[in-house]
Amino acid sequence: MALLPILVYPDPRLSTVAKPVAAVDDRLRGIIADMFETMYEAKGIGLAATQVDVHERLVVIDVSEERNERLVVINPEIEWMSEERIKGDEGCLSVPGIYDGVERAERIRVRALDENGNSRVIEAEGLLAVCLQHEMDHLAGKVFVEYLSPLKRNRIKTKLAKAQREAEREARAQ
Repeated sequence: MALLPILVYPDPRLSTVAKPVAAVDDRLRGIIADMFETMYEAKGIGLAATQVDVHERLVVIDVSEERNERLVVINPEIEWMSEERIKGDEGCLSVPGIYDGVERAERIRVRALDENGNSRVIEAEGLLAVCLQHEMDHLAGKVFVEYLSPLKRNRIKTKLAKAQREAEREARAQ
């Protein structure tokens, strides 16, 4: 297993629309293992393959407190969304340190494959439903900040660009 570099907004690769996974095989299971390791190390609850520059329809999630309820979602499709909406602060491993309110469906039903290639239906509500919607947005080339106003998006880009420049300056100084 290996830690994978996480793309940081506004990296243009985050706008890539992911292709369907063609085969659930050992290559894919290796990527899944690396994605879980990367997500846990970064203290995240979800990670889309797009965020680690793998442009296939693959998501890993673990919203449990104990970090022991791994969920693998391959080629997910939303079958149903509730009309009830919830708005909560979302964060993202690709937008470090930024949290803002996004409105999502409170409950969803998703059809996908698991890590063995078996079809499954996931009925989700609350945090899991929000996480699935957030990660599936990544597969469509969308980052949560795109739900925010242009002013907020520009402030976030400026803040992240400044942090990147400072990190590069510190790296050169060492």
